[in-house]
Amino acid sequence: MSGAGSEGSLGAVRTLPVWPAVVCDVVCVLVFTLVGTASHDTGGSAGHVALVGAPFLLGLAVGWLATRAWRAPAQVWPTGVAVWFATVALGLLLRPLFGGGFEPSFGIVTAVFLGVTMLGWRALASLAVRRRPS
Repeated sequence: MSGAGSEGSLGAVRTLPVWPAVVCDVVCVLVFTLVGTASHDTGGSAGHVALVGAPFLLGLAVGWLATRAWRAPAQVWPTGVAVWFATVALGLLLRPLFGGGFEPSFGIVTAVFLGVTMLGWRALASLAVRRRPS
């Protein structure tokens, strides 16, 4: 990725506002939680959904803080990958403290779903910035 065009696009992605990035990441985790609880017929109450989503939201918060994601919130690499990894790893590690269990298949589904959504919106944001007329 060399050249003035790619550096300009990268700079524009770095300067995107922070709050939409936070909202996008939180929505990714909430959709994951809502889809998961609905598909397992356990999504009856808001309290249950909150209990299932809490470890992943905590992992997301730690990921944002540890990587200082606000400096380049829409970058896929390294920001997005590090935030995604922290969300998945910490969410799965903390889940038993919130009454959840762990199955390898759940870990795979979690990593794939959150990877596609959390890295996907960043990739789309990067494309939109690159396609924006100067």
